[in-house]
Parts: sequence; C-alpha cells; structure tokens
Amino acid sequence: MDGQLNDLLANTGVVAFYLLVWALVFAGTAVFLGVFIPFITGDSLLFGSGLVAASTPSLSIAVLAVGTGIAAFLGDQVGFLLGRHFGRSYLDRHGGRRTRGAIAKTESFYRAYGWWSVVVARFMPWARVFVPVIAGVGRMNYYKFLSSNLVGALAWGVGLTLTGYYAAAIPGVKSAAYVIAGVFITASIVFGLRTWIVDRAQNRTDARSTTLDDPSA
Repeated sequence: MDGQLNDLLANTGVVAFYLLVWALVFAGTAVFLGVFIPFITGDSLLFGSGLVAASTPSLSIAVLAVGTGIAAFLGDQVGFLLGRHFGRSYLDRHGGRRTRGAIAKTESFYRAYGWWSVVVARFMPWARVFVPVIAGVGRMNYYKFLSSNLVGALAWGVGLTLTGYYAAAIPGVKSAAYVIAGVFITASIVFGLRTWIVDRAQNRTDARSTTLDDPSA
C-alpha cells in the first residue's frame, strides 16, 4: 500500500510539473501573462524545464517537449482569435504607457516581416506576447498565421526544451538546474510586480490627465 501511495504521489508530482509548464507557456501569449512575467513564461522556462527533466528520471522529455510545443501553438492561436474578434480595442485595454510603447514597436515589427514575424517573435519576449493579437487585429490570413505559428511553436517550444535537456550533459550545468530555475522564477516575480505597479500608476496618471483636460468633467 505504501508503495502504491508513493507511486501515486510521484506520478501526481510529474503530472503537476507538466501541467504547470504547459499552462504558463499557453497563458504567456493567450492572456498576456508574458507582459508581467516574461522570464517565467518564456525562454528561461523552456530551457529550465529541459534541465529539470534531465535531472529527474520520472519526467519524460518527449512528453514535456511535445506538450510544450502544443501549448505554445494553442496560446498563439487564442491570442490571434482574440485580436481578430475584439479588434484594436482589445490591445488598447491592456497596460499603461510602457506597454503601449511595446505594442507600437511590435506593430512595426509585424508590418516589416509579416509571416516571419510570428516565427521570430517567439524568441523576443515582448514581441512574443503581442504579435499573435496584432496579426489578428490586422486580419492576417488565418492559414498563413496557422503555418507560421506551427513553425514557431516547434522551433521555440520543442527546440528550446530539448536544448535545455541536452545542455544538462555539460559538466556543472545539470547540478545547477534547480538554482538556475530558482533565479529565473524570483526575477520573474519581481519584474512582474514592478511592471504591474508601474502600469497601474501610469493608468491612474493618464486617467487624471484626461479628466483635467476634459472641460465637461
């Protein structure tokens, strides 16, 4: 009985790890989570999860990598559909002046590179968050977006996870996997809180400025 309970706990831990990684990857672009915690929903998460898989025999790198690729693909698809359905107002409702500046830069990037912007943006923290929505707002052909999203999800989601896994073979890297993951998680939490506080303060400032400038207020 004890052995069965131990197996159950071990399996539950493995499943929870998979689901946590996949949920963060999905939410990074589907619901703008990557704006607030870019490190923990981006490259560092994928590379770090690969390192952890290499040092944890119960984790399957195949399941982790394929699931991460699927989560990345679905996250961008949701972002694209939200942008297509709600339009520009959906972008404008998210974040303060700092975020709007990032959106403007991402729009220029998208206009310059089109199909390739969806692929390349995977490796660029701010662009990764906004390109899918901007492509939807801009009415990019659905099948063009689908193909570029698939290529990007494979290159980024599967590729970086496998890179982390095989990097563990480098002396010293495997033993430092949890330390590296902890550093990135801490940095992401601090950065996320700072971004949230700054954006809220900026939104309040903008609201007050609008009220003062409005003669009818």
